[in-house]
Amino acid sequence: TAQRKIVRWRADFEKTCLLGCFDRRGWERCADNDSDWDVYWANVGSVRQLFSGDSMYRLRDHQMVNHYSNHYELTRKDLMVKNIKRYRKDLDKEVCNFLPPTFVLPVDYSLFLEEFRRNPNSMWIMKPSAKARGVGIFLVTKLSQIKKWANRSAGSDVYVISRYIERPLLIGGRKFDLRLYVLVTSYRPLKVYMYQDGFARFCNEKYTIDAAERDNHYIHLTNVAIQKHNEDYNENHGGKWSLNNLRLYLNAMYGSDATRKMFHEIDQTALHSIKAVQNVIMNDKHCFECYGYDMLIDENLKPWLIEVNASPALTATTKSDRSLKHSLLHNVFNIVLPMSLPEDPLERQRAMDDIIAASNFTVLCDEEAERQPLATASSAPPGKKWR
Repeated sequence: TAQRKIVRWRADFEKTCLLGCFDRRGWERCADNDSDWDVYWANVGSVRQLFSGDSMYRLRDHQMVNHYSNHYELTRKDLMVKNIKRYRKDLDKEVCNFLPPTFVLPVDYSLFLEEFRRNPNSMWIMKPSAKARGVGIFLVTKLSQIKKWANRSAGSDVYVISRYIERPLLIGGRKFDLRLYVLVTSYRPLKVYMYQDGFARFCNEKYTIDAAERDNHYIHLTNVAIQKHNEDYNENHGGKWSLNNLRLYLNAMYGSDATRKMFHEIDQTALHSIKAVQNVIMNDKHCFECYGYDMLIDENLKPWLIEVNASPALTATTKSDRSLKHSLLHNVFNIVLPMSLPEDPLERQRAMDDIIAASNFTVLCDEEAERQPLATASSAPPGKKWR
């Protein structure tokens, strides 16, 4: 359908990166009570209301929302674990070996107990299923800690407990994880894109698993919301390193083959996690999702999936952070709301291929194109489509 020349937008967030992106594109803001918008950057509560059975509102052909109605199947920690475990049963377990042993408490307590007794000296990490920013996380080495938690919560809180990756890859003696961005524009047929920029988030204090430091979040948790309170936090770089700098470092230290293999495994981890929920997410032509993926790299350069965020932070903490998020949003909207596409299906697909080739996204999966390989030969230069 032809779109009007000026896109009208609505947002639940007053984030500079988001508002700046809309402004630079010449888009027009509409009032909160105005339903005649083209794109709505909503929070998850608004999406719940928008798609609830009680809502009388029906999305029009031209309207797009930044979440799928049941996105939580991937972004709630307990549901993500359940869906990936179910998906893994039908596949080669080695292909999907990107989650450390993980259980949902209290329902999986007996299964966890078996695993704990098999490895009594191992360390575990407990996280609330529906919280973010490092809230409520603690390390576990004794069953008595679980019992204390159970008495405190009286079974009302759902947590996930995972085997702690005790030997992470360290740089400068510090632990870090990766924040990556994955765009899904359709679940059926599946269309998934990986953004080529992201960043490593570092802890401020040097890594150790000494018992005396197990409650020290500045050593074990990379969340900026936690690290920014450390006295050594650097506001200029924000404890972050660009993905490109990390790639250069790994190439120098471990060689290009090992580095390329690690990034391929990162892509496969993201893709398989999306496929794990492909049949349970309610696909909707009005929806897209830009997920924030958190992954940890161990000392063998193996990536582990930590969690998937439905609303990755759009707050910029540094100049490079601002640049990354501006570019990310710009490229997301280029793909999600392309302007002036040809009517002819083949020409339309070629135009979309050109848009994707010019973006900073690579295609992880396009089931539609895979079904019509001759009709949708990409105009992307060699090496652009797959990293």
